[in-house]
Amino acid sequence: TDPVIQRLADLGLALPAAPQPLGAYRAVVQSGALLFLSGQLPIRDGAVVYRGAVGAALTAAEGRAAAELCALNALAQIHRFLGGFDRLRQIVRVEGYVASAPGNFDQPKVLDGASDLFAKVLQDRAGHARTAFALPQLPADAAVELAVIVEVAV
Repeated sequence: TDPVIQRLADLGLALPAAPQPLGAYRAVVQSGALLFLSGQLPIRDGAVVYRGAVGAALTAAEGRAAAELCALNALAQIHRFLGGFDRLRQIVRVEGYVASAPGNFDQPKVLDGASDLFAKVLQDRAGHARTAFALPQLPADAAVELAVIVEVAV
């Protein structure tokens, strides 16, 4: 059993099917040793689970759960593209977009949901640079969107 899959199971999580793109683009593009993942939304079973702005429709804790689900979908994209996690060297960068009510400044706390999941399941391959963005709205009224860049063995 893949150790990443086992650590997910230990957390009570399973790797979902990688979500399909919502438009005319690819979910993952490889350039050299880098994989660029298109924005991952908090989708489960084909539907956006967490909708609306953090600080209005959702609490910071719900936003954090949305970010964790986005990270789980990012892992699913990596797994699908590479056929497993053996070639994954590290998460390099995470850009997190948080739909935010005016006056809400909890974006870093929200995105910790994604960073913490990566750390728990990828361990030493999880360290990454990160930028947090606050936006009034995201595609499909999602609460969070993650764009991820990873390094792979070529």
